[in-house]
Amino acid sequence: MSVPRQPQNPDPGLINDDLRPASEAQRHWSVMNMASLWIGMVVCVPTYTLAGGLVSEGMNWWQAVLTIMLGNVIVLVPMVLNGHAGTKYGVPFPVLARASFGIQGAHVPSLLRALVACGWFGIQTWFGGFAIYQLLNALTGNLLDGADLPFLGINGGEFGCFVLFWVMQIAIIYKGVESIRLLETLAAPFLIAIGLALLAWAYVGAGGFGAMLEMPSAFDPGGPKEGQFLAVFVPSLTAMVGFWATLSLNIPDFTRFAKSQRDQVLGQAIGLPTTMTLFAFISVAVTSATTVIFKDPVTGALHEPVWDPTVLAGMIGGGGTVILSLLALAVATLSTNIAANVVSPANALINLSPKRFTFQMGGYITAGIGFAILPWKLIASTGGYIFTWLVGYSALLGPIVGILLADYFLLRRTRLDVDALFQTHGPYRYKGGFNPAALVAFALAVLPNIPGFLHQAGAIGDGVLPPIFDTIYTYAWFVGFGLAGALYLGLMKALGPRPTAA
Repeated sequence: MSVPRQPQNPDPGLINDDLRPASEAQRHWSVMNMASLWIGMVVCVPTYTLAGGLVSEGMNWWQAVLTIMLGNVIVLVPMVLNGHAGTKYGVPFPVLARASFGIQGAHVPSLLRALVACGWFGIQTWFGGFAIYQLLNALTGNLLDGADLPFLGINGGEFGCFVLFWVMQIAIIYKGVESIRLLETLAAPFLIAIGLALLAWAYVGAGGFGAMLEMPSAFDPGGPKEGQFLAVFVPSLTAMVGFWATLSLNIPDFTRFAKSQRDQVLGQAIGLPTTMTLFAFISVAVTSATTVIFKDPVTGALHEPVWDPTVLAGMIGGGGTVILSLLALAVATLSTNIAANVVSPANALINLSPKRFTFQMGGYITAGIGFAILPWKLIASTGGYIFTWLVGYSALLGPIVGILLADYFLLRRTRLDVDALFQTHGPYRYKGGFNPAALVAFALAVLPNIPGFLHQAGAIGDGVLPPIFDTIYTYAWFVGFGLAGALYLGLMKALGPRPTAA
């Protein structure tokens, strides 16, 4: 593939070394690098607990695993399509968004994506810090246990470990973007090996996976949720799509470094749905095994299933095994957080002011916001995590993906004016730097999901809204994606000729 050309006569306020098209020397990410990127991001505590959330809602093991697999096969499609522009033109997500949203309007989708990333950064940092907390407790005989701190709702040891893991990530941010590729490449085989070793431990310890295979579905005839499968499956599928809807937006931030379209497509196809499905199976299998492995030795009563891998790591016998398990959790969380939740907000801030912000400065601000949101409170309940957080932001990000893909593939036929992407007064200026068609399409596509979100979040009581709004919300990502794309194309046709590629 030819190397993307550099823009001619760019405006200094729209470009710096982090935003300009990737150079030939930078375009060396192979299929393996792209796959390793996804393996490193997938293997983390939140993905491990996804299956547990679905089982707690009534699914059996295979229903949960298939729901996760289907969601990730679906989200792979916009992931690969949106990654095309990154590889072809070498530009990051905020620069690509200039073509559809306008030179200034691009700040809207990039900053919205950045805010979600800040939330995820905090969540992942909490999980990584808790792994350290479990490790230190295992080594010191629960010395860090204590009363919860006022307002925070966690004890001093938990908070201290959260801060420690936060500082570790600051050190990696300081090293820059290339450190991410090296981190993911080194972490991927280690994480896969640990996952398979954990699966083998569970199989041997429980004498097979009988507990998992016998686990009933709450939706079976005679079950407590008989006939209600679709009512849980649809919003759960939307949540699974929403889980990586963030990366489907800013995947050009990574595919811009790919050697070719083949590398980005094949690498993502190998790394995302396969690893998510495998990890979901490991999660369900290991958790079901814990009910047998940790059963009461006197009465034989089964133990409560242990869904949290940080808690499980602390329960596994043998000091060396505990240390290795918790070290793996820390590495997994680190590799996910740096790639998935630092690059996007850093680039969004750089795009906001290329002269003022660098990748490092953007990363530091992301870390600060992730610290301030007190993430352990955000994920306090399964319902709030899956149906409010995941589905809620998918309603926000789905329309942006729809607009980007409609603009790039259907309106422009993959042809962009590279020079204009870096010109304040070029064809992508639209109206004062904002494209009204994109902004109106985005707002109208988000609107139908707002009532359902407010109901799910508790801001609107039961029985107030017509049921149709809750139904729409269960399809939040899909509704926003399709509606925004169709509205955008219609508005662009109505508002006049589109800018053409040079």
